[in-house]
Amino acid sequence: MSRLSGLLRRWPANWPLQPVPRTRWEHQEPTYPDADPQVIAAALKRAEARAAGNWYVFAASRSVRADRPLGFRVAGVELVAWRDAAGRLVVGPGACPHLGAPLARAAVDGGDLVCRWHGLRIGVGGCSGWRAVPSHDDGVLAWVRLDAVGGEEPLPEPVVPTRPPAESAVDAVASLVGVCEPADVVANRLDPWHGAWFHPYSFTRLRVLGAPGKVDVPPDDDRFTVAVTFRVGGRLGVPVHAEFTAPEPRTVVMRIVSGEGVGSVVETHATPLGTGRDGRPRTAVVEAVVADSTRPGFAVARAFAPLLRPVMARAAARLWRDDLAYAERRYALRTS
Repeated sequence: MSRLSGLLRRWPANWPLQPVPRTRWEHQEPTYPDADPQVIAAALKRAEARAAGNWYVFAASRSVRADRPLGFRVAGVELVAWRDAAGRLVVGPGACPHLGAPLARAAVDGGDLVCRWHGLRIGVGGCSGWRAVPSHDDGVLAWVRLDAVGGEEPLPEPVVPTRPPAESAVDAVASLVGVCEPADVVANRLDPWHGAWFHPYSFTRLRVLGAPGKVDVPPDDDRFTVAVTFRVGGRLGVPVHAEFTAPEPRTVVMRIVSGEGVGSVVETHATPLGTGRDGRPRTAVVEAVVADSTRPGFAVARAFAPLLRPVMARAAARLWRDDLAYAERRYALRTS
């Protein structure tokens, strides 16, 4: 027995990091018998029936600044966002009402936008031909409400999942774009069976403990529950139980319900951007990781949040580079 093997055999069971047995990727237990396409499709259909109130995530809150505007599109609509003199989020049309200049290239002065073409000043109250649209900053993500795009009964605020308290948590946001529609992204997240097979560098020992039925599913039972170990490196990982829910059509939330970091969430938001030059749709995946822990060491880690955020965002982006291939493939197959 090697010294490492002996150490792992004596590893304390109450530590958050636990030894991970060596298992060859191809020797994992296959999950395809349980990954019923009809179960995934039914969960997606129920998610799409829920109200979003015409709200769309478009960026991380900290990406919208007071010193320069942020230009973006949702469902082909050109928009611009910035912060006023009080730091409040402002969102409105992205074209100057004078001659159509891109307001994403405007200057910000005293909380107003100043167009670089002819100096038109646009404040929070707007001007002739320009009015702000409803927006919401939840402290982690920035949202915009587009009633003409969503076509639903408007909600005063977006459906924001319950998160750990901001004062004790660390959050990071990653964003990627794929050739697919929001439904393809949501369907990917409502398939927990692929985790350890498709992302062996991050997940191992994944078992789906419960999945919703295909019909007559009570809202409280509309969730997938899993036992999974998050790989930390080498032979160590963090075992947890987690649940996946879809509170609205374009959002899936993974929440840790037992184990290290109870209450921590990973929110996956899918936002339609419009069509590319090839005529195919583009969808932005905006994923927010909000981590928390009651362990004393986490408070120390939180003090280094500016250094942790890029690491967390890179880990999320790595997963989604793979998962976007899954979503894009799903789109290509169902539209061919």
